[in-house]
Amino acid sequence: MAEERETGEPPSRRPLTGPEGGALRHHRPHGPFWRTTRPLRAVLVGAAGAAALFALVSTAVHGTVQPYVALAFCLVITGGEMSRITLPGHREVAPIASAGAISYALLISLGGDPVQHPAAQVIAVVSLGMALGELPYVAVGRGPRVEDLARRLLTVVLIAVLFRPLADTLSLTEASVGLSALMTLLVMCAWLVDAVVAAAVRAERLRTGLLVAARDEVRAQFATGAAIGASGVLIALACTVTGLVGLLVFSAPLLVSQIAFRRHAVVRRTYLETVRALSRVTEVGGYVENGHSRRVSHLAHGIACELGFSEDRLLELEYAALMHDIGQLSLHEPIAGGATVLSSPKEQRRIAELGSAIIRQTGVLDEVAEIVRRQCEPVAGDGEAGAPPLGSRIIKVANAFDDLVGGSDDEVRRAAVLERLRMDTDSEYDPRVVDALATVLARA
Repeated sequence: MAEERETGEPPSRRPLTGPEGGALRHHRPHGPFWRTTRPLRAVLVGAAGAAALFALVSTAVHGTVQPYVALAFCLVITGGEMSRITLPGHREVAPIASAGAISYALLISLGGDPVQHPAAQVIAVVSLGMALGELPYVAVGRGPRVEDLARRLLTVVLIAVLFRPLADTLSLTEASVGLSALMTLLVMCAWLVDAVVAAAVRAERLRTGLLVAARDEVRAQFATGAAIGASGVLIALACTVTGLVGLLVFSAPLLVSQIAFRRHAVVRRTYLETVRALSRVTEVGGYVENGHSRRVSHLAHGIACELGFSEDRLLELEYAALMHDIGQLSLHEPIAGGATVLSSPKEQRRIAELGSAIIRQTGVLDEVAEIVRRQCEPVAGDGEAGAPPLGSRIIKVANAFDDLVGGSDDEVRRAAVLERLRMDTDSEYDPRVVDALATVLARA
């Protein structure tokens, strides 16, 4: 499957989407083009663009210091951008390009000869390399996620602005340990700032809590961030002895790591596509309306974001929502319209338990199976196990809403169904979940 991008998941006045894309409803934005529902993203991209423009103009006016060195690093950055990868959570990263850019910002000597390029030149070279690397993608209609591209550039801007003024006063031979520690500290600080910015952008996009997004970003970026930062420092130090050869030699370990990251992303993406294909069996067989599982998944995702689910829990919930009706395959006759909310409680439990049993056969989705098994229980539970998991309560609400509304855009009907769910919050539905659904629908 081609690497998807999040088409704004889910900003208001954009398609309501889940973590892996797809649209529930389509709204066209109104008003002037400069209005945006994601101001932080706009500020981030604007800041990166302004920094790149200023640096390019400054470098053009004052000339390029050691142009062959600049060209070598620019080509590495270009190649790294061409080989960028998309990790789980639709995080675009370019490990080789980022490591090359960081090493150019930290470079103080090349084969024993001092390097004295200013911060503006670093930013200009990195901006140019990134732009050239993205041209092939843009040509085939697969442009980058601009916020990720902007973050990669601004990370280098931060390091270059802090380090380049000190470069002329530093000597590798005088205090190599201290210099290495300074470089490492700067990279770590830049990574932390980038993680916070990424978390803020993610929280704005998903309409979730900043602390939840921050934990997700730190956990997701730790491995790649450590590999990129360490490689950038190592290349800068190695080039002081080996010259430009170090740029190529010490990029090789990062290339191996990138291949491993790409394989992990492909496996996870394939796994999700398998679950999606399995969820469509009930639609193809005529047991549920076409698109029902997808719509329930998207609604559940929006509700879960409102309630502060972490990324791992969101993925579990997506699996459960996609397969919540798979137990209907055991029915001799499909339910009219596939609306399980209209069937008897006994039939609902039977469908949920059979679906759970099917999912448990995978051997790796036990938590998902439990969410599916308890999706039909009332808010307080119906046994000694107590209240069902929050994921089950979310699916119960999302499924009931879509069973009664389907793919209709009729606002009156949607409002009536939402009010009906509110009336049953004392017995059947979690009031917090229903309130979160109302918020998601109002923003869609």
